[in-house]
Amino acid sequence: MSRPTRPSRFWETLAVVVVKPLSRLLVKRDWRNGERLPRTGGIIIAANHLSWTDPVLLSHFLFNNGRWPVILAKAALFKVPLLGRALTGLLAIPVERGSSEAARSLSSSAQRLRDGAAILFYPEGTCTRDPELWPMVGKTGAARLALESGAKVIPVAHWGAHELLPYGAKKPSLFPRKTFHVTVGPPVDLSKYEGLPMRAGVLRDATADIMAAVTEQLAELRGEKAPETPYDPARR
Repeated sequence: MSRPTRPSRFWETLAVVVVKPLSRLLVKRDWRNGERLPRTGGIIIAANHLSWTDPVLLSHFLFNNGRWPVILAKAALFKVPLLGRALTGLLAIPVERGSSEAARSLSSSAQRLRDGAAILFYPEGTCTRDPELWPMVGKTGAARLALESGAKVIPVAHWGAHELLPYGAKKPSLFPRKTFHVTVGPPVDLSKYEGLPMRAGVLRDATADIMAAVTEQLAELRGEKAPETPYDPARR
């Protein structure tokens, strides 16, 4: 049987056997609003990025809520023995950064959306550099993909992965056991951009709306007020 939105049963079973017990061992769970995730159809899941561990922890959450996350990963990782084979088997999409081939990842993502997949997108492009760990200004790829495909953008915010493994750290902090908090917001309303040309200003504004939705969910999760202006590393 064809499984266009999921890996083969071998790779899916292997990932589940490895990731779920590891996730449960490493962190406690505070999962909220999983019912807001559409169970079928192509969707873009836009999330904040805090740590190299959060793709794994977030994938566990998404899988338990009925969606197989298709992850975009650096193309160089696909060249690593075993890891590259696993990424391909798990349906990850390679991203060639700073290259003329970069658009290929969006084309692949668009096809996966047409097949009904859930694309896990980190619009910031990297772990946040904001000193207080709020989401930064996003890159426009997710917005372009959403406007071209018509797929819903679901904002997902999480907190706690950075306590397990801060960005740049090589060793995790296992004790005391950390809690991974995650919440899902309603779809981002991008209707005002429908039919507009894909100009830079339109894409920046749509991206800002997506990041504002993610930030709003994170503020609720943290119980804090987010900064009025997101951190922009290009201006620092």
